[in-house]
Amino acid sequence: MAPIVPSVAPAAATAVTPPPAPAASTDLGLDIQQLADLESRCAKLDQLDYFEVLMLERTATPADIKRAFYRESRTYHPDRFFHMDSKELKERINDLYKRVTEAYYVLRDDTKRKKYVVDVTGPERAQKLRFTEASEAETKAAAKKEQEEQIGTHPKGRQFFQQAQKDADAGNWSAAERNLKMALTYEPSNARYKERLAEVQKQSQDEARDKGGSFKIR
Repeated sequence: MAPIVPSVAPAAATAVTPPPAPAASTDLGLDIQQLADLESRCAKLDQLDYFEVLMLERTATPADIKRAFYRESRTYHPDRFFHMDSKELKERINDLYKRVTEAYYVLRDDTKRKKYVVDVTGPERAQKLRFTEASEAETKAAAKKEQEEQIGTHPKGRQFFQQAQKDADAGNWSAAERNLKMALTYEPSNARYKERLAEVQKQSQDEARDKGGSFKIR
């Protein structure tokens, strides 16, 4: 008689939760969700106050404001999209980034922020969304400061320019001139490099003339 083998119920299949799918990316430098966010925010940009632009509560601390600005800047800085063909999309990115920058330079100032909170929580909110003291001149000054902190777009160009600055500070005009010319090979249309080269060349000529004069006196 064959032995009786007890029946064993098949093991229940273990449910495996698939990993979350990564956000679908595009060849524009933004994923699908970021593109949707960009469209949504730009459509109502003129109705947003600066806290909403930076996606912050009105109780945000200076540290919160700074973090929010750097987050938005990393995502929407126009330099990331210079290669983009879509002029319309570039304009949207520029509009949002300008407003983000404007918001930051108002909200990071304690005095301006306090006044702004009063303005946007009052009955004239719609007329006070843009802080009047955040003039175009101030925004340009902020952009200029940012440009000065990281001059140039090509890493090699920046490297040679920085070395030229060190050479000029040390009074080594020929080396400074040589490095500025190298920087211009990477960024031939960089106005700042050209301006600095002209300054260095003039300084070098003036020094050579002074030395020539002193030799004649001797």
